[in-house]
Amino acid sequence: MTAPRVLVVDDKENLRRLMARVLADAFEVEEAEDGARALALVATRPYDVVVTDIRMPGADGFELLAAVKAREPATEVVLMTGYATVSDAVRAMKLGAYDYLEKPFDPDAALAVVTRAAERKRLADTARLAAGAGEEDSFHALVGRSAPMRAVYRLLEKAAAVDMTVLVAGETGTGKELAARAIHSLSARRERRFVPVNCGALPGELVESELFGHARGAFTGAAAAKPGLFQEAQGGTIFLDEVGELPLAAQVKLNRALQEKEIRRVGETQAIPLDVRVVAATHRDLREEVRAGRFREDLFYRLNVFAVTLPPLRERPEDVPLLAAHLLEKHARALRRPLHGFAPEALARLAGHAWPGNVRELENVVERAVAVAGGERVEPGDLPPELSATALPATPGAALAALPYKDAVAGARDRVTREYLVALMTEFGGNVTRAAERAGVERESLHRLLRKHGLRSDDFKDG
Repeated sequence: MTAPRVLVVDDKENLRRLMARVLADAFEVEEAEDGARALALVATRPYDVVVTDIRMPGADGFELLAAVKAREPATEVVLMTGYATVSDAVRAMKLGAYDYLEKPFDPDAALAVVTRAAERKRLADTARLAAGAGEEDSFHALVGRSAPMRAVYRLLEKAAAVDMTVLVAGETGTGKELAARAIHSLSARRERRFVPVNCGALPGELVESELFGHARGAFTGAAAAKPGLFQEAQGGTIFLDEVGELPLAAQVKLNRALQEKEIRRVGETQAIPLDVRVVAATHRDLREEVRAGRFREDLFYRLNVFAVTLPPLRERPEDVPLLAAHLLEKHARALRRPLHGFAPEALARLAGHAWPGNVRELENVVERAVAVAGGERVEPGDLPPELSATALPATPGAALAALPYKDAVAGARDRVTREYLVALMTEFGGNVTRAAERAGVERESLHRLLRKHGLRSDDFKDG
């Protein structure tokens, strides 16, 4: 995940550079030499935190604070001054400042204040999304609020608005058919049929007949005339999934049909005009396939008119908790299981997995967990062995940062508590009374903690 963005504003270069150095390891820092420059920057780009001096030529810190809050109320502002007064502090708080730093500031204290401000901004963003920013969480059946997915949503909207051929690229399991259906449902053709075709599943000798149809008696077994899939999609959209699997002979016929906007059934000479939107998809690198001679170059350029690439799940780990919750609700409802979420450690394990099979793999894991879960939420033991054995990162990283704050903290607290209980009970050989005295808790409280974390005192007794 990207680091929070901070704007440091001070007309004294030495102080501005000092603050920027203090923050550089944890934040993406930009600088402005005065209030006017800062006003121009905040008007054109978003910041998580603005750290600004109060007394500056041109626009002062209070004017900047008011402008920031007017543009984006969730952005936090930290004011700096060497002339602190009670009236200034009161005015700053009334205008919505997060905190107040007196010059000369202590670097560690300044870093702590800005870190807390950035965390408050992140929590505010999370709360706003959770409270009902559904349009930001999903796009038709595609789910995700990460920057890569929002970029995909914008592209799909643009693709739907123009009646041209679209090529959707992406690894297996990224949701290419969902993207194609979104394009169709937003297009002017949405009242007509959407016909999906798995090109990789078509028998080589029947590809042309399946796509374009055949006349009666055109070949052995053709007892009656049959319209092809392109005819079924007339007026609507045909989705050619895994188009890279088509044999070269079929690629020639498909290229001619797209070029001429007409088809001929096998065994017929009469052309049938086509009015079909084509959306193709592939998990292969078609440019490489062209270079290797396995895909026709002319067909590639005819398909690659409007290109959309879906990101793999490993490039948007912040979407994993959201997708997992969506899939849990879906499968819990289908299987009639009363599940209400994931244990923090289970969610952390999901966020820490690389997901080579992308969303399809995640869905399989969640569906299995719903089937085997015995409680009201999915626990780590309900996940497949390859996930249950996955250790959480030793230091915070993209996977851990993808979790909501309360879940990350709860997961860490559960792990530390369990490790403490194991060490405590090992030291006292399973003697709950002595262990409780050392821990400073009642025996019954220790018993409850042991049960909660799946531990038994007998397991620690000699022999």
